[in-house]
Amino acid sequence: MPETLRLALWQCEPMPPVESLRVDYTVAENLERLEAKLAEVAGTVDLLVTPEMFIGGYNVGADAVRLRADPALRDMTVPPVDGSVADAVSHMCAKHGIAVVYGCAEIADDGSVYNAARLVDATGAHVGSHHKTHLFGDLDRAMFTAGTEPAPVIEFGGWHVGLLICYEVEFPEMVRSLAVRGADIVCVPTANMAEFNDVQRVLLPARALENQVFLAYANGVGVEGDMTYGGLSTILGPTGVSVAEKGGDPDLVTASITRTDIKRARGQFCYLDDRNRDVY
Repeated sequence: MPETLRLALWQCEPMPPVESLRVDYTVAENLERLEAKLAEVAGTVDLLVTPEMFIGGYNVGADAVRLRADPALRDMTVPPVDGSVADAVSHMCAKHGIAVVYGCAEIADDGSVYNAARLVDATGAHVGSHHKTHLFGDLDRAMFTAGTEPAPVIEFGGWHVGLLICYEVEFPEMVRSLAVRGADIVCVPTANMAEFNDVQRVLLPARALENQVFLAYANGVGVEGDMTYGGLSTILGPTGVSVAEKGGDPDLVTASITRTDIKRARGQFCYLDDRNRDVY
């Protein structure tokens, strides 16, 4: 069971807008960007986390999101559809030997569209996915159906990885639920706007400290439609202290995190052990 996990957050800009809603343009370009980044970090990173809705774009409107949505992956034992985003990312991960948490839209058999995060391991196997359950305002509600299943805790190379998406990490119950189910690290693909930078400055350290988990928050930067993403991607340790962070420019946030830090934090802060579940 590995003691150390080499982690990277890709703080990147969205694709420039295009007039056409062609299915192939943004998706194909972002898949090319992802493969280039995996080739760049091969051998130095175990897990790369992208921003929210990286594959098809976030603030692009309901029509574009639906056209760019990938078939839903709810049964991890079923191989991805040939030619799908899931199939392409699977091959990339296996080729470069790197695991990825990436954001995309998923479309279910009934036509529902979800804001999804997927975890693919270094062999190319899809080992977990999550549908965003807490939608942000009119923007999210116009594009997505809210997920109905709890956020997952996924066994990954001896680590236990929780998945949340953007707004969800701002609800303390979401992170606490992952922690009590054994999460060591919570990965959060994000598209947080600059006017909400206090999330990174105030809420994230509290979420990490009160649950003694590593927290990996991968935000975008730059402009998409009428939104400006604020960056400030960060890897927080289980005492709420930043391990690595970046400002407001495109960059890669990297750190090696260890189990020893989790054990030390849980010896110092006993919130998980001392919860009185009889009163709430």
